[in-house]
Amino acid sequence: MTEPRPRSEPPDEGPAPPGGGTARDADENGPQEAELLRHLLHTPGYLKVLLLCALIGIPVSLAAFWFLVALHELEGVLWADLPAALGWDIPPWWWPLPLLLVAGAGVGLVVTHLRGAGGHVPASGLSTGGASSFALPGVVLAALASLPFGAVLGPEAPLIALGGGLALLFRDLAQAPATPQSTALLGAAGAAAAIAAIFGNPLIAAVLLMEVAGVGGPRLFAVMLPALLSSGVGSLVFTGLGRWTGLSTGNLSLHLPGPFPRLDVPDVAWAVLIAVALALVLHPLLVGARALGGYVAARPLVRTVLCALGAAVCAAGYALATGRSPVEVASSGQAAMAAMAGDPHAWGVGALIAVLLFKGAAYALCLGSLRGGPVFPALFLGAAAGVLLAPLPGLGVVPAMAAGMAAASATVLRLPVSSVVLVVLLLGSSAMMPVVILSAVVAFVVSELLPPGRRTAH
Repeated sequence: MTEPRPRSEPPDEGPAPPGGGTARDADENGPQEAELLRHLLHTPGYLKVLLLCALIGIPVSLAAFWFLVALHELEGVLWADLPAALGWDIPPWWWPLPLLLVAGAGVGLVVTHLRGAGGHVPASGLSTGGASSFALPGVVLAALASLPFGAVLGPEAPLIALGGGLALLFRDLAQAPATPQSTALLGAAGAAAAIAAIFGNPLIAAVLLMEVAGVGGPRLFAVMLPALLSSGVGSLVFTGLGRWTGLSTGNLSLHLPGPFPRLDVPDVAWAVLIAVALALVLHPLLVGARALGGYVAARPLVRTVLCALGAAVCAAGYALATGRSPVEVASSGQAAMAAMAGDPHAWGVGALIAVLLFKGAAYALCLGSLRGGPVFPALFLGAAAGVLLAPLPGLGVVPAMAAGMAAASATVLRLPVSSVVLVVLLLGSSAMMPVVILSAVVAFVVSELLPPGRRTAH
């Protein structure tokens, strides 16, 4: 027989929901949030913005397509066609020096003289905030000066700025009302439409933008719907343009030798260790890149040139040490990663160690000085680390690459959900999803527990 409960003790209301409060509070908040969402969807202004987002996805995807085509074609001319015309099968070891000198000077001039400084410093990570139409010329010129000339960066950050800025520009041209809500929603939608172009999938674009925005509840739906709608429309236009024109913007898919193996206990155990190791290595690299960004900001022209030349020396040193092409260091790594996935045995242990060291150093220098995005070099470094560690007992190439890419992208981006979705889409199969999720989460937690270092302003 139990004792009666004292009158002063409140009745048991069940476990407290996340974020504090009682279970009764959670039950009351659910209908409140649902009512807020219904109210939002019945707002005429929001529905007009949603329609505008769908329409904006068309011109933004057109601009993103031709922007990526220009980057891809110019890179091909500088790193393949021109050396071949001069009689070299691959670029000579010194080839990155003049090209990255041009890149450093070009970006330094843009940062010094144009509004918006060519976009934010890549070491700051991805961001959807601060999209503006006045910064578009600087963003485009800085990306054209950086990426085709050998910057160890990808095109995703300029695409986000390009999409957001164009969306706001089209709104102003259409003389639509400029409210804080429409600015935020149109900026996110334009960025999603543009980013879907490079990843080739509207899902990763929408997930990435939502995770970068860091919103929840009704605000999550407010951002999610325009981003999904605009990225879906943009992806349709982008795919149709590629088939119609026959032009290439770069292939993101990996062609791993199949069939995929079944995961076992050693794969999982090694994946955890790979994630911890990559987080411990890449986190200090990012801290150093952010500190370098502050150093470069004091004298942007001279110091941007010096950092670009430092990245060129890394690429030249790699070519001298290995006899391989310097483009394997002086590039985003997108094409090299696909080649590595298709034939991982073509890379010896020495070449893998050299590319990790030289490309890692060049990556840090470019993150703190030039303009571009951090995603593709991080994926390449993770893939190279996976191929290097694949001979460990019980570990295979595919699980090792999957773990490496997930851990590296989660460490660099601080976006574990987007990292999982991106790597699974790259692999083209969900067979490695347990290893991908585990590696992304472990790397994210380890990197968050480490000292953050100095934060570079966007």
